[in-house]
Amino acid sequence: MEGLTALALLTGTVTTGLMAGLFAGFAYAVMPGLGRGDDRTFTAAMRQINRAILNGWFLSCFLGTPVVLGLAVVLLWTGEDRSALPPAAAGLALYLVVFAVTAAGNVPLNGRLDADGGGGEDGDAAARERFESSWNRWNTVRAAACTAALACLAWALVVYGGGAR
Repeated sequence: MEGLTALALLTGTVTTGLMAGLFAGFAYAVMPGLGRGDDRTFTAAMRQINRAILNGWFLSCFLGTPVVLGLAVVLLWTGEDRSALPPAAAGLALYLVVFAVTAAGNVPLNGRLDADGGGGEDGDAAARERFESSWNRWNTVRAAACTAALACLAWALVVYGGGAR
């Protein structure tokens, strides 16, 4: 079981890191870059990004992470050495915050932007006004939570790797 525990913990750490990088990249590069454009460019680009991101790579990381982290936490809980359990459980809890923020904040905003559909200069401006600042705020929350989850999981790997087996 030690090999499976290590594999689950490592896989969950890597996928959490991939998600943290995605959310952080949006926070410090993508959204500021799009923010410099006009309303039509901004709304059209975000609609296309929101469609393009729904792919197997993203979904396997986003949806698979809580599954493998849950497995790692259960395996740590039932194993002989529970020393890595607290940081692993904290990492899972923080990732669940990321999941909830995405589901309750960013995804509904994406849906609303898509439903707004544009409709000329005034329509794009209004759609952007309803979307941009709220989406950026929620994305910053999930980027910070995902980065904190990554730190907890990295520490869990250090602790787990240093345990006596």
